[in-house]
Amino acid sequence: MEGKIAGDVPCSSLAVDSILRVGTAGLIWGLCTGPYDANKIGLTGIGRASFVAKSVGKFGFQCGLFGGIFSFTRCGIQRYRKQNDWVNALIAGAVAGAAVGAGTRSWKQVAGMAGLVSAFCAVADNSKM
Repeated sequence: MEGKIAGDVPCSSLAVDSILRVGTAGLIWGLCTGPYDANKIGLTGIGRASFVAKSVGKFGFQCGLFGGIFSFTRCGIQRYRKQNDWVNALIAGAVAGAAVGAGTRSWKQVAGMAGLVSAFCAVADNSKM
């Protein structure tokens, strides 16, 4: 998200935009890594096609989920605080990282993902190009 959030754009619209954009990037990533991983395992035929399709779906869903949660949370926090700074990205990154890490069902990994993604998002949001 760039610049200030306009008062007339709902957070849900920004989240849907992020889901579509980041989810598409995840689909493309799955299309790139799926065949490579299928070759490493030695899959051919229908098994290979099934593996690639699952890889595409998994990466697309995970990336879209992350993008949507991050964007929606960042927008909501920014509107609540009425400030556009790195704290919004820090909190939204922690929430999105915890959501992605929750799939592992390991509290250590949830905390690790939340901290790592939170720090990464805060640095990325605060850096100016």
